[in-house]
Amino acid sequence: MTFPPFTEEHALLRKTVRDFVQREIHPHRKEWDDAGEWPARELFKKMADLGLLGIRFDPRWGGAGLDWWAHAAFVEELAHGRNGGVSMSILVHTDISTPVIHEIGTDAQREEFLRPAIAADRVGALGITEPGCGSDVAALTTTARRDGDVSVINGAKTFITNGAFADFIVLAVRTGEAGHGGISLVLFPTDTPGFTVGKKLDKLGTRSVDSSLLHFDDCRIPRRYLLGEENMGFIYIMQNFQGERLVAALMCTSGMEVQLGDAIEYGKSRRAFNKPIVAYQVWRHRFAEHITGIRAAKMLNYHAVDKINAGDDAQVEISMAKLFAGDLAQKVAYDCLQFHGGYGFTEEYDIARAYRDVRLMPIGGGTSEVMKEIIIKWTGLLG
Repeated sequence: MTFPPFTEEHALLRKTVRDFVQREIHPHRKEWDDAGEWPARELFKKMADLGLLGIRFDPRWGGAGLDWWAHAAFVEELAHGRNGGVSMSILVHTDISTPVIHEIGTDAQREEFLRPAIAADRVGALGITEPGCGSDVAALTTTARRDGDVSVINGAKTFITNGAFADFIVLAVRTGEAGHGGISLVLFPTDTPGFTVGKKLDKLGTRSVDSSLLHFDDCRIPRRYLLGEENMGFIYIMQNFQGERLVAALMCTSGMEVQLGDAIEYGKSRRAFNKPIVAYQVWRHRFAEHITGIRAAKMLNYHAVDKINAGDDAQVEISMAKLFAGDLAQKVAYDCLQFHGGYGFTEEYDIARAYRDVRLMPIGGGTSEVMKEIIIKWTGLLG
């Protein structure tokens, strides 16, 4: 069997996505970063019309019913928009907020939240991180108190991508005792009284999409918005993290390919000491190292895709893929910016924005340190 098993159908999907991002995102990549926002609703609707917002979801709810290989092709092509913030905003909707509804939601919940999300009539976000709780998910303190057939929610979330404009949030709340055993997930409509968006955080990178501080003050939602079983939220979050981390590795690796390709093209026309700078051995060897590293990252990604696509436990493989790609991306972006010299330090070239954006990769969706703990734990290397 050919590996990876991409087909002509995948090639057509890639072309659809590449054409879309080059037409709709690439021309505005700097403008949206400068503005600190992008026209998400307009572009989500265009993506929905192309069938791109529910690639892995059941056609019953408006999805395309395709597999992880098709979705990998979709994610990889987003990098050609050359704006990490926009790509992240899209993936929060397609891969971070909606899959858990597809997997554990009731039919009524899928009808109310998932179907309109796939159609771009509602935009989603995921609400886990809190001002005092990041990687330690079990320490979250936002509460959901039962009051008859209503849940009353109080607390705050931070670093919530799409939080400023989302129509619903898949929200992690405390419904039981302290620790991981007392966490639940609820579907939270953002038009609920008592919900407010605080400040948008002023970030180093991914500046075209918000990361917001959200407040919940006696917000009352129907108990029927409980997602899955009560107090099982920690397990659902850990399961949902697998898809999030895999698409992060895929996006990161494709981004490295774009950065390196852009650098090499720049180096063919930029001359120093009477020859193109790409002709200097120091850079040819450096790029050879990065081409090799990127290929290794891609194979780790595809190994993880193969396992998760088969329905196997891919937690270790996904953790390895995210760890390797996230750390390598820092080196690739650094060298590509260095290769541009003084021009790399200006906003004239895409590498400046890419350099900022990739710094999130070893942090968001689980830090590199957490990935290492998972790898050590599940491979049993420490006994």
